[in-house]
Amino acid sequence: MPKSKQLTLLLSSFIVATTGLLLSGCQNTQQMLAQEEGVALQTALRRGQFELGCPAATGSVLSNNMLQPVLWGGRERAEYSVGVEGCGKRATYIVVCQLGSDGCVAAAGQDNQTIN
Repeated sequence: MPKSKQLTLLLSSFIVATTGLLLSGCQNTQQMLAQEEGVALQTALRRGQFELGCPAATGSVLSNNMLQPVLWGGRERAEYSVGVEGCGKRATYIVVCQLGSDGCVAAAGQDNQTIN
């Protein structure tokens, strides 16, 4: 086989292999949201336990959404709505996590409510 054909074949094989590796490393939106969910839940739960005065309070993710960067080249952020309930009270928090970072921010979503 001539050297030019060998080189072309080798280059084609390399491109196919590299493309496969790149595509296998990509995550879809649901996978990214699931990856950050635990940190978001813990962030809202800690705030809720403090604000409700209830260390036994529990939390659950009510919804999630991927926020697109405001500026071109900005970072994506995941947004979660988290409900926290305990000691006859409940609250809702909006939690925003920057993808690839270790922290999230929890903001009050609605006024705290007492459960009758």
